Amino acid sequence: MKKIIIVFLTFSYSLLNAQGIFENSLNDVEKNKTTIDFSGYVRASAFGGGEDYDYSSIFGETSIQGKFSNNNMYLFTEIELRSGLQFNKTENVIELTEAYVGYIGEKFDLLLGNQIVTWGRTDGFNPTNNITPNDYFFLTAEPDDLKLSNFLVRIKYRINSKIDLDLIAIPVYKPSVYRYDLFEMGENVSFSEPSLPDKTFENASLAARLNFEFSKIGFSASYFRGYDSYFGFDVKSIDFLSGTPIITNSATSYLKNTIGADFALPINSWILRGETAYNISKDYKKFIYTPNPNIDYVIGVEHNFWGVTTILQYIGKYNLDFNKLQLPVLDNPTDPLAQMQFAEDMIIYESTLFNRKTFYQQEESNHAVALLLSKALAYDTWNIELAGYYNITSEELMIRPKVTWKITDALATTVGGNYMKGPDNSIFAHSSPILNGVFLELKAIF
Repeated sequence: MKKIIIVFLTFSYSLLNAQGIFENSLNDVEKNKTTIDFSGYVRASAFGGGEDYDYSSIFGETSIQGKFSNNNMYLFTEIELRSGLQFNKTENVIELTEAYVGYIGEKFDLLLGNQIVTWGRTDGFNPTNNITPNDYFFLTAEPDDLKLSNFLVRIKYRINSKIDLDLIAIPVYKPSVYRYDLFEMGENVSFSEPSLPDKTFENASLAARLNFEFSKIGFSASYFRGYDSYFGFDVKSIDFLSGTPIITNSATSYLKNTIGADFALPINSWILRGETAYNISKDYKKFIYTPNPNIDYVIGVEHNFWGVTTILQYIGKYNLDFNKLQLPVLDNPTDPLAQMQFAEDMIIYESTLFNRKTFYQQEESNHAVALLLSKALAYDTWNIELAGYYNITSEELMIRPKVTWKITDALATTVGGNYMKGPDNSIFAHSSPILNGVFLELKAIF
C-alpha cells in the first residue's frame, strides 16, 4: 500500500531541463506560407537492474511527427508505435502523443486538440506547471517521455512583441498514470477504481498566464483552477467481518486554485531563476486525500564554471494551517469495541501520514536542494550530465548520471542510471526497488 502512494513524486527530478513540446513545434511556423514537414525517430530503449524487476522496460519505438501550415491554418500530430516489455509484461502500443489544429495569426492563436503545455522558468521543479499530467512508470533515458497530452483549448494573444496572454481550458480531467499492479499490497489491502471528477462543465480546469519577455528579464504571473493531476489516497472502507481488517483504498483527485509567478534574470554570466505558487485547497481538514494550503517555491542560479554548466536550486514548501498528527491511543485494551475503534484509527492515521509524505507535508516546512552539472566534449560529440537531489527535511537522496555519445548527426546513444535512497519508511526507501536501475538507448532521427 505504502509504495503505491509515493512513486509519482520520486521521479520528479528527472524532469530537469525538460522543454515544452508545444512551444518547440510552434517556433517553426512561418506565417502566411504553406509548409509541410515530416520528421521522427526510431529508438531502442532499455531500463532495468532494479531490486524488484530485472527488466523494468525494454522496447523498440518509432515516432512520426507531422506539421502542416497554410496561411493561418496550422496542424501538428505525433504518433508513436511501441513494442516490448514493461515490468515483465509484453506490450504493443499505438499512442497518439499530440494532435491539434488551429489558427496562427500575427496577434492571436487558437489551438484545439491533444497538446502538451509546460509552464514555468525553473529547471525540473515547476510549481506553476499544473497543465500536464505524467506517466511516472514509463522509464527511459528521456525526461520528456513522462509527459502526457491533454485535450485542451489554448488561446494565445500577443499584446505586443514583449507581452503575451495565454488562456487554457481543459474540458475533461486527465490524471497522471499510476500502476497499482506493480506492488505487493498484502492480502487485506486492495484498491478500487480511482475517484475522479465527473465529466461536466463545472469540473473543467481553467488557466491563465500573463508573460513578459524583456531583454534584461523575463517573468510571468499565472492562475489555475481545477483538479490536480496528482492523487491523494482515501480509505474507502474498512471491513471487520472476517476478524481482520479488510481495507479498500481509492486514489482520489482534489480541487485546488493556484496563484503563481516566475522570473529569469541574467546578471552578467549568471542567470537567476525563481518560481512560486500559492496552492489553495478546501476541505483539507475533512478529507485525508486533500493537502493543506501551501506555498511552493524554487530559487536557482545557473553559471558556467570552466566549461561545466552548473544549475543549483533550493526547493522549499511552507504548509499553512499545519497541525501535527496525534497518534491514536487504546484506552481500554480489554474492550473489543475499543480495540476495533483503535484499529480503525490507526489505519486512518497511517494513511493520513503517508498522504502527508507524498505532499511533503509531514512537517510545517520542507527544504531540499538540487544540482545539475552538464559538460559537452569533443565539439558536442559527447555530453555528460549529473543530476542530484537531497531533501534536507526527509534525508532522501537521488543521483542520476547520464552520458550521451553523438555517433553521427542522426544517431546517438545514451547510457546512465537512477539511484535513490532514504530512511526506513521514507518515500525514496519504498520507491527505490522499482525506480533504481540503469538505462541504455540508441536513437536515430530522420
